[in-house]
Amino acid sequence: MENIIHTAFGEIAVLLVLAAGVGLLGTTLRQPLVVSFIAVGLLAGPSGLDVVRSNDQIGLLAELGIAVLLFLVGIKLDVKLIRSLGPVALLTGLGQVAFTSFFGYLIGLGLGLTPVTSLYVAVALTFSSTIIVVKLLSDKREIDALHGQIALGFLIVQDLVVVLAMIVLSAIGIGTAEGHGGGDMLSVLASGLGLVALVMLFVRHVATPLTERLARTPELLVIFAVAQAALFAAIGDFVGLGKEVGGLLAGISLASTPYRETIAARLAPLRDFLLLFFFIALGATLDLSLLGANLPAAVVLSLFVLIGNPLIVLAIMGAMGYRKRTGFLAGLTVAQISEFSLIFIAMGVALGHVEQEALGLVTLVGLVTIALSTYMITYSHQLYAWCEPLLDIFERRNTPRESSQDEVLTGDHPAVIIFGLGRFGTAIAVRLHRRGLRVLGVDFNPQAVHRSRKLGIDTRYGDATDPGFIADLPLAGTRWLVSTTPSHATGVTHDDTRATLIQLARGAGFGGRIAVASHNGEDTEALQALGADLVVEPFHDAADRAVELLGGADLEERIDIPAIETEQRPTP
Repeated sequence: MENIIHTAFGEIAVLLVLAAGVGLLGTTLRQPLVVSFIAVGLLAGPSGLDVVRSNDQIGLLAELGIAVLLFLVGIKLDVKLIRSLGPVALLTGLGQVAFTSFFGYLIGLGLGLTPVTSLYVAVALTFSSTIIVVKLLSDKREIDALHGQIALGFLIVQDLVVVLAMIVLSAIGIGTAEGHGGGDMLSVLASGLGLVALVMLFVRHVATPLTERLARTPELLVIFAVAQAALFAAIGDFVGLGKEVGGLLAGISLASTPYRETIAARLAPLRDFLLLFFFIALGATLDLSLLGANLPAAVVLSLFVLIGNPLIVLAIMGAMGYRKRTGFLAGLTVAQISEFSLIFIAMGVALGHVEQEALGLVTLVGLVTIALSTYMITYSHQLYAWCEPLLDIFERRNTPRESSQDEVLTGDHPAVIIFGLGRFGTAIAVRLHRRGLRVLGVDFNPQAVHRSRKLGIDTRYGDATDPGFIADLPLAGTRWLVSTTPSHATGVTHDDTRATLIQLARGAGFGGRIAVASHNGEDTEALQALGADLVVEPFHDAADRAVELLGGADLEERIDIPAIETEQRPTP
């Protein structure tokens, strides 16, 4: 082992092998990836195998990982969601933050922590993991349910609180270092306002046309997104806001573009890869003996997060007129702390505000709450059935907000999602739209996306073969998925776009019907065997319709005419 890790490359190789092994074990035990990453950090640190030597290289990858992580949080910030679920998202989000901060501070003092450490720990406990919650709800196909949408709303509010906390912390850090905090805090505030103004100008005048041009080469779009995250993180660090805030603002700068879903889906694996090094760097600074010493305090704080946070969400939503079931299911999503909690405490340690023991305490709370809340969310309906008799006090006699919100969310789902907006796909979309059906179009061609939007069709830029993109589509309530992008080759192969879309849609839990187009009659049976409910043959169907219109409806026999090679024009 010593010989292998003699070089930085060998060390990284050993760490990746270790991560793969621990990740496989964690997956077998049904633990989220974050838990495995933390375990890798602890195992590779000085209290474990002590294989971390290249601190500078690992630290650089860790910082880039944080920038990409916050970039993806920013690009997913949906102002429309906050507007539609505004009152419940705002009151629940801020109510939970205030409740956890206040009582967490009192519990910290009761456990013998200093006032400053108690404050840091209390604030860290308010952050819930948006990434873990979204992943778990997506796996359960509940991201579009009412409680899932409400949870997303108050998690976004929490993310905004994270930004404010980090800005304040950065400003305090500069003031502490230079001895004149007031002026520097104003300087940081001015820099923050300037950076926000820059983002607003970029969004208004540059973001959409630039990304539309970059999207013609998808690989270049991804490179640009990473560059945007790194650039804004560097600017944020330079002006005193910190890399974290800069990365988040970079994401917000692209959140209004039609390509945000594709960018997010393609950057998710890179985020997971880079975050591994954040947790390795974190583990390299932790002493496992400190975790053991903090065990009693960690148990108390973990119980507070696991029980107290869901209860306050349940109480607020019950008072606002939601059913106890909705409040309970939404409340379970805040029964853990976030990776941002560790970042927040790590910033406090770096500034000298708190001791290393505080980081060990919050890390242990994170391990416990993330692991247990995973099971709580996974088995939320069984847990509700057990607790239901005790929850009557959290439900009013009438629940007026419940029915109205259900109607709003149900109306937001498209009836048909069409992949491929060439002439055939666009014609179908326009005709369905004229009949009053809500249609969502998807295409990998920026020009097709732009043209369809001009026709009044709700359209997204995306790849029908991208699992992350398919999983993020509003599949719940959709009646049909339609693929109008046939293969001109004979035979349905494993890499056929239609076959891939059928497999990904069914894997994502889509229970509606799937229609695909084909120019080759022999593909029909193969596509039906893969799960297609309807195979459309545009040329044959158009010919049959033409015969009917010409008065030859008695010619029922379909004749397969061999395809004639013609000059293929690029799809507009």
